[in-house]
Amino acid sequence: MRPTLILRINLLKEAVMSSLDGKNCIVTGSAKGIGRTIGEALMQEGANVLFADLDPAVQVTAEESNAKFGGRAIGFKMDVTNRAQVKEMIEKAVAEFGSLDVMFNNAGVNKPMNFLDVTEENWDFIMKINGLGVLIGTQEAARQMIAQGSGGKIINTASIASRQGYDNIAPYCASKFAVLSLTQSAARDLAKHKITVNGFAPGVVATEMWSQLDKDLIEIGASKQPGQAIEEFSSGILLGRPAAPEDLVGTTNFLASSASDYMTGQTLMIDGGMILV
Repeated sequence: MRPTLILRINLLKEAVMSSLDGKNCIVTGSAKGIGRTIGEALMQEGANVLFADLDPAVQVTAEESNAKFGGRAIGFKMDVTNRAQVKEMIEKAVAEFGSLDVMFNNAGVNKPMNFLDVTEENWDFIMKINGLGVLIGTQEAARQMIAQGSGGKIINTASIASRQGYDNIAPYCASKFAVLSLTQSAARDLAKHKITVNGFAPGVVATEMWSQLDKDLIEIGASKQPGQAIEEFSSGILLGRPAAPEDLVGTTNFLASSASDYMTGQTLMIDGGMILV
């Protein structure tokens, strides 16, 4: 690699690190998996993080993250579809840290069903968390940021399923298309307040969610044996493997930092070359 290119990369890394130091962040859906990894990567660069999740294990996540990184982290049990709880979460972050600078709307669920078997209950369950949860989180974070008067960053977790429909996860795909649309709509409305709204779209990520999906897909007959689903989904990845959560944090840290200040309304693919758009 050329010395000038190495220098530019190192300068970008330093810019991201310095611009995250002291930033006050919230990450929803962060008791484990992608959300926990995002939160810990922010802490590693000096940010303060409120880890939020419906899973009460989020308290343990915050404690373990504090022990690892020596930063300020707090855990908060909440439901992203409950506006009162979202407001309470933001109030807690501001009371502890002094402001809200970065909001990650990361919480999401999936429950595979073959297309003709999809029920209203399945649709409502997925769309409420993945769609409405992002709307409420964006609205309430924006209200706090507007009140502060210094702008902010809102970052939404989309998916390759925001760019392509799949037959046995149709409601999930619809919900992630909604995340893509909400990101664009919010970016248009909030730019005047110096609030940027962006997203990132992972592909196949080896987390606890995929372990459960593997079981669910066997149950509905979409695969026959453990590991088959993730192997088949991963077969088209140009880089030759599923992602680990750690593969995403270069992008998520960038989106949270001042290095992305002139970007809004965009959703970045981080899928190893699975979907080319």
